[in-house]
Amino acid sequence: MSAQAESVAHVIAQRLMALRVLIVDDDPTMRKVTRSLLQAVGVRTIHEANDGRSGLAAICSFGPDVVVLDWEMPSPNGPEFVRTVRSPETFALPDVPIIMLTGYGERSRVEEAIGLGVNDFLLKPVLTKALMGRLVSLIAKPRKMIKKGDYYGPEPRQLSSYKPESEVAACL
Repeated sequence: MSAQAESVAHVIAQRLMALRVLIVDDDPTMRKVTRSLLQAVGVRTIHEANDGRSGLAAICSFGPDVVVLDWEMPSPNGPEFVRTVRSPETFALPDVPIIMLTGYGERSRVEEAIGLGVNDFLLKPVLTKALMGRLVSLIAKPRKMIKKGDYYGPEPRQLSSYKPESEVAACL
């Protein structure tokens, strides 16, 4: 590995160690698995909430850098949770990055989650490498938050990689 690659890997490792992650999941086994995955990639500060209501309170008290959220749980469920967080008029920390973690991989669920304003979507069972990739993406390429109509959330990837036609032509 080159010195530059080692330096980048070191910076990423340091950023992962500094992350404050909130896990919101009603299943204690899944919280434990998610905690283990986060620890395996170097995250040291992890807080857990066993339902949506305590998860919302934990965002305000714990101030996480990232929320790992289950889709299916008691009130509020994952989608309701995201709607509450992504309400800048009424929620104190609407910009916190959210990774939706679910056993439901239907395209309609992925589209709904993205439409609600999640930053990323992971299907259970989650691999350590996949979770690390999402966390590194949040660290290395954060997307700005936008408000467009009823949507408040991260700028869609297509827009964030937008290039005017003249720049596209120059690349060809």
